Amino acid sequence: MAEWLIWIALFGLGAITVVTRGFFMIGDRQLPIPDWLRELLKVAPLAALVAVVAPEIFMTQGQVITTWQDARWPAAVVASGYFFWRRDILGTIISGMAVMLPLKLVLGW
Repeated sequence: MAEWLIWIALFGLGAITVVTRGFFMIGDRQLPIPDWLRELLKVAPLAALVAVVAPEIFMTQGQVITTWQDARWPAAVVASGYFFWRRDILGTIISGMAVMLPLKLVLGW
């Protein structure tokens, strides 16, 4: 790819980002949003998080994991259990990593 095309792409992406993020600050008054849309927007961050995390847990290199010997599954179960028990994000990360690292480093999963 030519260098000038890279610069055009970067400036284009920057302009799109500024316009889309600034769109909500342009108006002086709030836009009316239907109640059903307001309810859907409440769960949008959770849906985006699931869309990012689920393929990382259940797939590897575009293929569904078919073996139980994958360190991500027990780590996800332990981390989920810890989160539902304590509701603590840092502890969730630490508990998941405490399971995943030994399985990967010691057992080679």
